[in-house]
Amino acid sequence: MAAPKDLGIEVIGVREDATVELDLRLESVMEGVLVTGTARAPLSGECVRCLEPLERELEADFQEMYSYPDADDRSREADTGDDAEEEETLFLEADLFDLEPVLRDAVVLSLPLQPVCRENCPGLCAECGARLADDPDHQHDVADIRWASLQGLADAMRDGEKDNAPRDRGDDPQEK
Repeated sequence: MAAPKDLGIEVIGVREDATVELDLRLESVMEGVLVTGTARAPLSGECVRCLEPLERELEADFQEMYSYPDADDRSREADTGDDAEEEETLFLEADLFDLEPVLRDAVVLSLPLQPVCRENCPGLCAECGARLADDPDHQHDVADIRWASLQGLADAMRDGEKDNAPRDRGDDPQEK
């Protein structure tokens, strides 16, 4: 089956029209049809640490009961007052069932919330955005923010020392 649109979250999901393999078991029970299955689909997205593209395979299991339309009449007769349960009931329509909502729930709940390209991905440099996996020794000389004002003072003092540095006596035209 072709994957429906928007089957995923912002950083990872199943591309629209990607092939989703379904392994289904349908069981006729007194109330309707019990559908048990496994969905396999290719995932594509990006690592949340380094933003590199990643490809994975997803396997999601699901089980759902599809009730016969006349089961709704029987449930009204034995009404327990639980309206939330009635809203969640899925029904067969002309001996057909819509698997998309069940598939969407199973796939999206099986997705990693923070996918990474590998378990120990170092991510990106917070200062310049360089990929740390490419340069493990990457670093910046950053002064502690609490000392930033003193760093400016130290730079000014160094510049003042350069202006007041003694000159070589042979180069000074006033001394000759």
